[in-house]
Amino acid sequence: MSKLKDKPIGLTRDVGFQVGARKTFAVSLEKAWDFLVSENGTRLWLDEIDIDKIELKTEFSTPNGFTGKITVFKPYSHLRMQWRHPDWENTSTLQIRTIPNKNKTIISFHQEKLSGIE
Repeated sequence: MSKLKDKPIGLTRDVGFQVGARKTFAVSLEKAWDFLVSENGTRLWLDEIDIDKIELKTEFSTPNGFTGKITVFKPYSHLRMQWRHPDWENTSTLQIRTIPNKNKTIISFHQEKLSGIE
């Protein structure tokens, strides 16, 4: 059997498992970004927390026990953060990007340093 067939989907050489998704939306980059970092947007991908009250490179926790630290925050481009689910032993890295695509926007989520596929 080849090495490629033995390797589980999502397993990287250096950072454990990873997963990613991208979708194109018929909205401007500014509108997409503003939604992602709004109260309604962060509720979908982070938890009920005011992202404006999170300071760069300062640890935070959410009402439901998620913890993290935003390490990169480039408005209208991307953010990168360390993120940990309350039931996990490890901390993962989550990156969210908004990518212009003509008059549309691609929203990309990529998470790595996951301990497994579950």
